[in-house]
Amino acid sequence: MKQIISEELTKKIPKPVFAIFEKFKTAGYEIYLVGGGVRDLLLNRPVHDCDFTTNAKPEEIQKVLPDSFYDNIFGTVGIMVNNEKYEITTYRGEQGYSDNRRPDSVWWGKTLEDDLKRRDFTINAMALRQAQGKLELVDLFDGQEDLKNKLIKTVGKADERFGEDALRMMRAVRFCSQLGFTIEPETFSAIQKNSSLLEKISKERIKDELFKILASNFPSEGITLLLTSGLLQFIIPELIKGYGLKQAKHHIYDVWTHSIMSLKNCPSNDPIVRLAALIHDVGKPVVVKGEGESQTFYNHELVSAGIARKLAKNLKFSKKEAERLNILVRWHMFTVDDRQTDSAIRRFIRNVGKENLEDMLALRTGDRLGGGAKETSWRLEEFKKRLGEVQIQPFSVTDLKINGRDVMEILGIPPGPKVGEILSQIFKEVEDQKLKNEREVQLKKVKSLKM
Repeated sequence: MKQIISEELTKKIPKPVFAIFEKFKTAGYEIYLVGGGVRDLLLNRPVHDCDFTTNAKPEEIQKVLPDSFYDNIFGTVGIMVNNEKYEITTYRGEQGYSDNRRPDSVWWGKTLEDDLKRRDFTINAMALRQAQGKLELVDLFDGQEDLKNKLIKTVGKADERFGEDALRMMRAVRFCSQLGFTIEPETFSAIQKNSSLLEKISKERIKDELFKILASNFPSEGITLLLTSGLLQFIIPELIKGYGLKQAKHHIYDVWTHSIMSLKNCPSNDPIVRLAALIHDVGKPVVVKGEGESQTFYNHELVSAGIARKLAKNLKFSKKEAERLNILVRWHMFTVDDRQTDSAIRRFIRNVGKENLEDMLALRTGDRLGGGAKETSWRLEEFKKRLGEVQIQPFSVTDLKINGRDVMEILGIPPGPKVGEILSQIFKEVEDQKLKNEREVQLKKVKSLKM
């Protein structure tokens, strides 16, 4: 199926795309814009991913685009234009996927169809070409119809597509959570059938897709799809154990539903914060005791934090990502009480870190709304106010108005543990509000230690 793209949509395409079209046309080669850029254009979304396919071989592409670079075995040549990367790939065919991740062999294709039929989903298998000054859509697999019906459907047989790259199953879920689509029944059945193939995929790739699902417009729906498709058991199996586990007292949902609703209501767009909202109670099935009004989940936050650390290690999180996730899950049970002292609030801030306070409060909002409570309470609002007030106060020795050099000069002592002990003593007095955090006051205190 071919159709002409409207002038209104044509204006949404970055100008370098047309320059690349012209250069290849002048050189006598076929070239098409393909993939996500075409899909997003037809959805009237911003076009960011501009990938091309052509019958030109890599070395021929580089002659057409002298400033391009080529350092892979897949026929993909890249070029930077205005700090944006554009990729041009030779038509190719693939065969044999013994590891369910990458093709055993790749060869140059002869036609556009050779290239498009190897792609994952119909909505990603459409192409645009320039013809007689107009943009023409080439849709060999009814991708536009699936866009209209909001369906994720594989190109050809779903079993074959998922056998070629098992990560495509997570990508199907990700596109649903990003676009608000559903998975076509046969495609969904194939995911359920082949879900165990996900174990063959690298943890880094799984993490990337999980983060994209969490950062999407419909993250809770995406996680629910991971559950019903059978994929979640190979990503966060501990989360499933909360399914059907009822909670007494102030809770209105089982642990699973509360986790999903906490994610749904978390106001942060950060995937780490959203993940923390999702798994903050993942330890409850491990520690649950009793039933009804006598039911308890003592220390579930400690167990949940342990599971969070295990997940972060398994999915190859960066050190910073793992630490943030651990902190948010570990301390999510913080107490909000108008009788709390400044010292208690300072301890909380030290445990969480100033840089994580906003994220922790976002988690608390998701937790409250996910349990059927109101978004906030007067105690929580008072706590937020106190956090702001207490943060102005010094938190460590480095916040004092004097330093080790001052201590050594006044007391005539060399560098060593004694200097640190004196600074710690002064900080303790400042923290207890026995001493002002003013330079002259602290210098006077150090001088008094000479006596």
